Amino acid sequence: MTSPLTAPTPEVRPEVRWTPRLWGTLLVLCAAMFLDALDVSMVGVALPSIGADLGLSTSTLQWIVSGYILGYGGLLLLGGRTADLLGRRQVFLVALAVFALASLLGGLVDSGPLLIASRFIKGLSAAFTAPAGLSIITTTFPEGPLRNRALSIYTTCAATGFSMGLVLSGLLTEASWRLTMLLPAPIALIALVAGLKLLPHSTRERDHRGYDIPGAVLGTAAMLLLVFTVVQAPEAGWATARTLLSFLAVAVLLTAFVLVERRSPGPLVRLGVLRSGTQVRAQLGAMAFFGSYVGFQFLVTLYMQSLLGWSALHTALAFLPAGALVAVSSTKVGAVVDRFGTPRLIAAGFALMVAGYALFLGVDLDPVYAVAILPSMLLIGAACALVFPSLNIQATNGVDDHEQGMVSGLLNTSVQVGGAIFLAVVTAVVTAHTPEDAGPQAVLDSYRPGLIVVTGIAVAGLLIALTGLRTRPSQASVVVAKSTAPEAERVPVRD
Repeated sequence: MTSPLTAPTPEVRPEVRWTPRLWGTLLVLCAAMFLDALDVSMVGVALPSIGADLGLSTSTLQWIVSGYILGYGGLLLLGGRTADLLGRRQVFLVALAVFALASLLGGLVDSGPLLIASRFIKGLSAAFTAPAGLSIITTTFPEGPLRNRALSIYTTCAATGFSMGLVLSGLLTEASWRLTMLLPAPIALIALVAGLKLLPHSTRERDHRGYDIPGAVLGTAAMLLLVFTVVQAPEAGWATARTLLSFLAVAVLLTAFVLVERRSPGPLVRLGVLRSGTQVRAQLGAMAFFGSYVGFQFLVTLYMQSLLGWSALHTALAFLPAGALVAVSSTKVGAVVDRFGTPRLIAAGFALMVAGYALFLGVDLDPVYAVAILPSMLLIGAACALVFPSLNIQATNGVDDHEQGMVSGLLNTSVQVGGAIFLAVVTAVVTAHTPEDAGPQAVLDSYRPGLIVVTGIAVAGLLIALTGLRTRPSQASVVVAKSTAPEAERVPVRD
């Protein structure tokens, strides 16, 4: 196995061109990413209607969101490595079929526990489709301009799906919350049928030296317990014995996981990949990027709906410019990465993100949208357009094909765990600063410390990105070809 510190062993591959079949493959993978983001954003707006219809308490409603996060964040490491070992195409298609069935189940159930179970299954299936889909791209498109363009389009679908989910949920919930659960099912089925025809066949890893069952059990248990503990900590209390013991158990499981991985001949996560500063910066940057944005979106949604009295649709439309900016720039980001490299774009994106969050600190109870809110949305949209594709490119560059699923799972785990941890921190800060029987101004004042934390997380991401600019960029060798053929041409490009 090679380290991402060095260029992978050259494979000889003929040049890849943008054929209709290749576009079809990318569209299938983009559809799955789109559905993941769509599903996450749609359910939040529908929660009040779900609670009223099924008679669910606020704590039970929380698990409709947390159940998805638990399945997704807890099983991503296993999902990524499974794609490497059992075949990316096979894992992707099976998981996509499970996602479609779980969506159908979620729209038909009449009890809270069954709805939560369907959400957990959807998160579990997404934990397999996300790393499998990303690794299919990175093994189909050679490192360099072709992969950069494919990844910029792919990651843009996440932002587009999230933005469209907000708008669609506002419209669909007016008719029935069940439509928000059912909508992903037909889209997933169409993507599944197209995937059976278009996705390239992938072989299983032949020299994997066995299955790391102890590592899989320990890694999955540690991630599940970590996400569960973080999600429950604001309600249970961060300093309670239950929370502290849970974090202690997570630490024990992670320590055991590291010891097992160091000794395993075929580890679930090859720890040597984290010796690369580039890889570590990508993982930490992903945590800061998604964690800050989720915290910001949570607070702004509360601000718009609870304090300003905006409807769900009005709130969704307020976020739309950020998503629209990302969608419009999708075809350009790859070329910008080719020219300037990922470290510069990640740093520039985090700088824009910090500016957008800081600007929002000045909002009041009577804002003029075009003056007080829109500038922040545009800055954050531009930041997302630069940072998210660049993080995916940076994490997967220089990694051998047989480890692409593992690295993809690691990156997605960083995204989800970062989102869960920092959202819980932001929630705890806001709760601590909210007095009892607070009026609108006092509630708004309690949001500001949370927004300061969000801005601080983005500043940390910027500082991490700036350390990448201090290192001398190395010239990486890139294979210009298809992943399935035997001849290659290597050309130097900017990292």
